[in-house]
Amino acid sequence: MSQKRILFTGGGTAGHVIVNLALIPEFQKQGYEVDYIGSYEGIEKQLIEPLEGVTYYGISTGKLRRYMSKENLKDPFKVLKGLAQSLRIISKRKPRVIFSKGGFVSVPVVMAAKLKRVPTIIHESDYTPGLANKLSFPFAKKILATFPETMNHLPEGKGEFIGAVVREELFEGSRSKGLALCSFHKQKPVIMVMGGSTGSKRINDAVRDNLDELLEQVQVIHICGHQNKDDSIHRQGYAQFEYVNEELKDLFAATDYIVSRAGSNAIFEFLALKKPMLLIPLSRKASRGDQILNADSFVKQGYAIKLEEEELTDERLLKDLRQLMSEDAEILENMESYQSERTKEKVIDIIQEHERNE
Repeated sequence: MSQKRILFTGGGTAGHVIVNLALIPEFQKQGYEVDYIGSYEGIEKQLIEPLEGVTYYGISTGKLRRYMSKENLKDPFKVLKGLAQSLRIISKRKPRVIFSKGGFVSVPVVMAAKLKRVPTIIHESDYTPGLANKLSFPFAKKILATFPETMNHLPEGKGEFIGAVVREELFEGSRSKGLALCSFHKQKPVIMVMGGSTGSKRINDAVRDNLDELLEQVQVIHICGHQNKDDSIHRQGYAQFEYVNEELKDLFAATDYIVSRAGSNAIFEFLALKKPMLLIPLSRKASRGDQILNADSFVKQGYAIKLEEEELTDERLLKDLRQLMSEDAEILENMESYQSERTKEKVIDIIQEHERNE
């Protein structure tokens, strides 16, 4: 019997890696050899390369820019180079199936998989598909959706609504360890602030500008993004981190409320962990508006409060945080009806159903 092999791809942001991080250990337990194709220097390399038993391959990749740049002229050639690299990797490793989480690095991989007749399963996290996944849809066998509404945007016959995949280890955190990591005490509630994997200057500035008022009522865990720590701030009740990996489960356990962007994977993890959230989605000026739709869906279901980035001021941040804390009982009651069980198992079943027999 030939060795079971699976290849994962996806990158550009942590949101394009998190689901892969949840699935990889499950396939390793079942005896699969695991490979990963990402970019040369993206966050996916930082998160995946250290994993034991996973072989990481970096390839050339393009990038979607919402502004004029001479780099846009080079991107098609980068994608073609990435396609050639992906073809060589797939020919060498001979995976039975490929799982793609999206991002532009995944496009040449999915195209190469089609040319090599290796079935690809794509996972779309957002309310509406991103451009990279749209480009990849014609080459995929199956497209999995996190939001039921996403099915209206998928090719007929390929889509399946499965819900959100949540990392199980996030439920294993220790509140006491999380508080100790931050030198916090138990007498005040804890707010975690996250601006996405690269951070958000607008959110970081608003939090720091309001520290005096915030620390009167709460303690603040601030995950501010790479090179965004302000080492001049030393305050009891305020802990800064550029990025958190292993300790994240403990920090979540210590957290009562969350202020965050509205990336799909992240907000579904907050939901599964039952954390009332104030969502500040990326504006349409800086994105295609997917985070706004994600946030609107959660507000409609009573899981969150939304603050538009254009409306983010010191006064509005404090006002909305007070509202979040005053409505936490109602939000938690709404969250109780959400169940995330077996989504990961369903995804694994679907992937294995589409494996190529060698």
